[in-house]
Amino acid sequence: MKKIVLLLLLFSVLICTGCDSIKQVSGGGYYELSNKGIGWGLKKEQGKAPFIPEEISSMLSEHNAVYIGNQSEKKLYLTFDEGYENGYTDDILDTLKEKNVKAAFFITGDYFNRSGELVERMVNEGHIVGNHSYYHNNLHKLSEPEKIAEELTLLGDKFTQKFNQQMKYMRPPEGEYSERVLAVAADMGYKTVFWSFAYKDWEADNIRGKDYAVGQIMPYLHNGAILLLHAVSSDNAAALPEIIDKAREQGYEFASLDEL
Repeated sequence: MKKIVLLLLLFSVLICTGCDSIKQVSGGGYYELSNKGIGWGLKKEQGKAPFIPEEISSMLSEHNAVYIGNQSEKKLYLTFDEGYENGYTDDILDTLKEKNVKAAFFITGDYFNRSGELVERMVNEGHIVGNHSYYHNNLHKLSEPEKIAEELTLLGDKFTQKFNQQMKYMRPPEGEYSERVLAVAADMGYKTVFWSFAYKDWEADNIRGKDYAVGQIMPYLHNGAILLLHAVSSDNAAALPEIIDKAREQGYEFASLDEL
């Protein structure tokens, strides 16, 4: 009898892709957690990790979220946000392949639908593809745990169906989050990944050149840095080879988020 029950439970899991993720975040417990929107903003210091208030650091630890790696190791974690394609991701992937660097690309549902060949290349070349939500909504504004879960499930399920692997990492759109959002993502099995370095590189029409990008990034490298770059920037695509080479000259190693 026990074997029959176990088989029925297993069958119910297999026939409902994504259902369990949404069911397990149902209930009133999440409403006890703050849903006040928090923007991920950092004050950069040259050669140093940014300061993070203790209450934020504790919240991240409690809900399986990170913004930096081990600060005793000279490792860098390269991540790209992909809300839409602007023609530079192929160049970025070429550089990563040439330099033998693995990165993480956080994609939206629209990106998955429109740029499937690039997503497939990311997967085939050993990069991490992370969940940047399906519709790129500010997740805390959805309020209801089930709605937050749905944003992640819609994309996660499509990715799993195509590539037969699970998305493991989530990055909230625009860096806007709440404790409730972090808790929902953690209970769905995601590690939320923020960053310890970023600069204003998402304005695709504001081109300032390769040297500008190098000058914005290199002085702020620090141990364990999770670097956020936007792949829509031609500056970043052009600067990436030099950034990788210069970082390695300084003794840094590029690592995968899976090593966190």
